[in-house]
Amino acid sequence: MAESKEKAWANPERHKIPIRSILVTQPQPTTDNSPYLSIADKYGIKVDFRAFIEVEPVSFKEFRKDKVDILSHTAVIFTSRNAVDHFFRICQESKIEMPADMKYFCISDQTAYYLQKYITLRKRKLFVGEKTAKDLFEVIKKHKNENFLYPCSNIRKDDIPGFLKANKIKHTEAIIYKTVEADLSDLDDVTYDCIAFFSPSGISSLFINFPNFKQNNTRIAAFGPTTAKAVRDAGLELDIEAPMPNAPSMTGAIEVYIQNQKK
Repeated sequence: MAESKEKAWANPERHKIPIRSILVTQPQPTTDNSPYLSIADKYGIKVDFRAFIEVEPVSFKEFRKDKVDILSHTAVIFTSRNAVDHFFRICQESKIEMPADMKYFCISDQTAYYLQKYITLRKRKLFVGEKTAKDLFEVIKKHKNENFLYPCSNIRKDDIPGFLKANKIKHTEAIIYKTVEADLSDLDDVTYDCIAFFSPSGISSLFINFPNFKQNNTRIAAFGPTTAKAVRDAGLELDIEAPMPNAPSMTGAIEVYIQNQKK
């Protein structure tokens, strides 16, 4: 799929080329109401999905080496479904039953709702942020005397641990799953008009699988500032960035780009 990271610059004329195919570096949606499919239908665009990163469980044996005492904590912070799944997997393998008075802090309503797959939730023990880590910080500040457990991946943002440390809030990080690059060898020689990335790990996976990747006419889309930085650091030109004031989602940003092409 290109050259080297140093000079993977694209053809400046590519903006004149209509987007007819998009590769979304995430798993295939499980429902038919994906906004990407709406774009496909609306503009006659081929949209493929392929996860560039995969999640691997940390074994119970490996988890035990960190000597994390789950039940010594009074609250758990969840930022994703993966964290929820692997935390309760570890609990099951540890033969641990979570106490009724354990408090749960979830980054969003979606994560909180997913938590109900494992426990019966009560308002008195569930605390939810609006959507971002910063929103959750305001909630945590009101419970700063708790002893927090933060189940996470081996690759995670520094915002939550940094906030807890800065505010001298007692906490423990527990690595319960790993984020690794997917094998994308079957995508060799496949060219897309646009590739949408959602994490720096996705960019890393691209170059690990295709060390000679060259951008050429491909438009690169990135969600979030850390992903955008990873795109530029890799020597790629960023064409579509989200979220933006007029496009809070990746699909919204891609659609704005497509509409601007038609002007």
